[in-house]
Amino acid sequence: MPHRPVAMFAMTAENVPRVFPAEALARLRELVDVDPALVAEDFGDPRVRARLARTEILITGWGCPVLDAAVLDAAPGLRAVLHAAGSVKGFGTPALWDRGVLVSSAAAANALPVAEYTLAMILLAGKDVFACRDRLREERAFPRGRVHPRAGNFRRRVGVVGASRVGRRLVELLAPFDLEVSLADPYVDEAGAAALGVPLLPLDALLVGSDVVTLHAPGTPETRHLLGRRELALMRDGSVLVNTARGSLVDHGALVRELRSGRIGAVLDVTDPEPLPADSPLFDLPNAVLTPHVAGSQGNEVARLGATVLSELERLLSGGGLEFRVEATDLARTA
Repeated sequence: MPHRPVAMFAMTAENVPRVFPAEALARLRELVDVDPALVAEDFGDPRVRARLARTEILITGWGCPVLDAAVLDAAPGLRAVLHAAGSVKGFGTPALWDRGVLVSSAAAANALPVAEYTLAMILLAGKDVFACRDRLREERAFPRGRVHPRAGNFRRRVGVVGASRVGRRLVELLAPFDLEVSLADPYVDEAGAAALGVPLLPLDALLVGSDVVTLHAPGTPETRHLLGRRELALMRDGSVLVNTARGSLVDHGALVRELRSGRIGAVLDVTDPEPLPADSPLFDLPNAVLTPHVAGSQGNEVARLGATVLSELERLLSGGGLEFRVEATDLARTA
């Protein structure tokens, strides 16, 4: 029987069967020696420590403890961390890369449902669905005339802020529609934007010219309050802000002032803080649509993350390169 590397799960135990349903788990156990009943939620657990000493591959996910130098000292044979979720910044430390451990992330797989959610919200906002729902609930009758003058997605201008994995996937999903899409990203040049099939604009110009502004930049010190009072004031009357990235990208005090004026609308899947305090005015503003950070993988979508890890594992064991390798230099520009 061929050698199977020793692997261990490092995530919240309840997530293992969600990320790796029965068929995926069976395939995983064909490839590596892994015990689904022993999950590292705490690297101080003696049973976990004993397993860690023999572990070559860590399969991580939501709830993974921090992989600092002390943990890595206890795992001298560790050669790869395959993350069945998005960002590795919550648990990955420089010691991982310093010791030459390969790191892979399923962030690309998690980007798809976020892009799908965003596409849905852009189209619904374009039809003014949320306001129509509220009016119908209040008046219990159709308005006079069946054509709503403010609604429609024909040649509506969509401004994408950030050519992240989600931003790029969203641009692809928007392509079949009669929408005019533009991009703002300081790390993308004209040729890069042309390769995506969209014009590149300065952020201010994008804000002034868009009917929908959708945020897909990372949450870093540099991007905190990327949209503050001045930037939000640039948005055109009747436009809508969609945020599925990080709540810190938006100055919520300034946003509340704009929303109270009735000038713009917002769809927020992420906020700052998260969750919002119960007395936040955003809950009651009719032109704010809030969802509880559900744009990313939910329900059966979570299994896509496990499938990505399986694919990466097969590449690793066959001697091929990881498709979704994360380098230390990527961390400063990712969420």
